Amino acid sequence: MKIFLKTDAEIELMRQANHLVGLTLGELGKFIKPGVTTYQLDQIAERFIIDHGAVPTFRNYPNPFGGPFPSSICTSVNDVVAHGIPSRDVVLKEGDIVSVDCGVLLNGYNGDSCYTFGVGSVADTVKNLMQTTKESLYRGIKQAVSGHHVGDIGFAIQQFCEKKGFGIVRQLTGHGIGRQMHEAPQIPNYGSEGSGVLLKKGMCIAIEPMVTQGSPLVWLLPDKWGVITRDRKPAAHYEHTLAITDGEAEVLSTFEEIES
Repeated sequence: MKIFLKTDAEIELMRQANHLVGLTLGELGKFIKPGVTTYQLDQIAERFIIDHGAVPTFRNYPNPFGGPFPSSICTSVNDVVAHGIPSRDVVLKEGDIVSVDCGVLLNGYNGDSCYTFGVGSVADTVKNLMQTTKESLYRGIKQAVSGHHVGDIGFAIQQFCEKKGFGIVRQLTGHGIGRQMHEAPQIPNYGSEGSGVLLKKGMCIAIEPMVTQGSPLVWLLPDKWGVITRDRKPAAHYEHTLAITDGEAEVLSTFEEIES
């Protein structure tokens, strides 16, 4: 697949789309508590995105293995690594974690980000998983420099997480992003230094480590979307969209609305 380099004007449009994703995740954070269903979160997100003049990109996203994605966000609870479908039957409980992945299309360009939220009081072991996964994201971002390679990003994430005893899911990766939600190149969360696609100024990518507390092996759920850990231990997932520059990468998405 062809890699599209973005102009400064295009990156500005992507910044706006990603800012809206950050606002949406921040809005959802206000409602994440015991007793709330993931379906309710989806309804809040969809209305918020539409009210801000954008389209929820995930809804009706095609699936080569089954039907299109039926919701506006992914809500992956505990041992669900990614692509969890919101449901009236999934009620958040004290001590759960839920990874909320959100994408919007605004003015022709996509934004994409994910954040793992704790529900009430979370066990220290799970907090460690969340903190490690989030830190690995920023370690990967530090390697996203023009002249480096995709493998440098994955190597940084993999080494940091595995040294702490966590698993790296290999079946799911980050990706290029722009006019399409998923563009070339793929951005694995593992790899070797100096390998893979050369990073160039103007590339826009989404880095999204998906890290497990135990084994990295996963199953595809019967709905053909959700991916779950085989050992049923929890997983965390954080994601930023960024633009490659001549120096340090510019992070276009934000966690500020969540963490403020």
